[in-house]
Amino acid sequence: MSNTQIDSQVSVQTNENAQPAFFTVLDERRSVRKYDSNVVISDEEIREILEIATKAPSGSNMQPWRFLVITDAELKQKLLPIAFNQQQVVEASAIIVVLGDLEMYTLSEKIYGAAAKAGYMTEEVANTFITNSTNMYSSLPAERLRDIVVFDTGLIAMQLMLTARAKGYDTVPMGGYNKEQLKELFNISERYVPTLVLPIGKAAAAGHPTTRLPLEDIVSFNEFKA
Repeated sequence: MSNTQIDSQVSVQTNENAQPAFFTVLDERRSVRKYDSNVVISDEEIREILEIATKAPSGSNMQPWRFLVITDAELKQKLLPIAFNQQQVVEASAIIVVLGDLEMYTLSEKIYGAAAKAGYMTEEVANTFITNSTNMYSSLPAERLRDIVVFDTGLIAMQLMLTARAKGYDTVPMGGYNKEQLKELFNISERYVPTLVLPIGKAAAAGHPTTRLPLEDIVSFNEFKA
């Protein structure tokens, strides 16, 4: 057997082994609301989870997500009334606040410059992308720009939850909190839009399974049927 055939066989076996593991992560993810407050996730591991999650796609690769990680017990207590007294914000090991940067295009030079340096595009192409993205995003109506940022942060939020589950941790996506009070507490400017509060830790009580609508209620092929 040639080296090429061996490599191909190993690749197939790896894919076969990885696929069930991925589906297990999808199946085991639950929205957990009760956490073991004794469990501590190190800053290093939180950084690793965030690093993996940032592989998420985004419009023009602008990566508008920003993260505020809260591990301090006193700050969690201050967050509690802002989150309508949902206990998971004080019991979870950490809280990741996902924010969207409405001026993400100001980093386009850094983003495309790194792509050129890595050899993914020429400097000429990078400069064109920098000019086009800066001009386009800076001229968009505020509502449209906000929609783009919220959409992209939604993509990375799911990546965060799946990455956490793959590492044995649990999460619950929270939209129920006072955004203005959160911004005031952490002195967050109008440039940033809080989109999600995400507790992460070890479940003290398992998240309950839920049902989903059958595909015939939600899927149409070639012609949309409401």
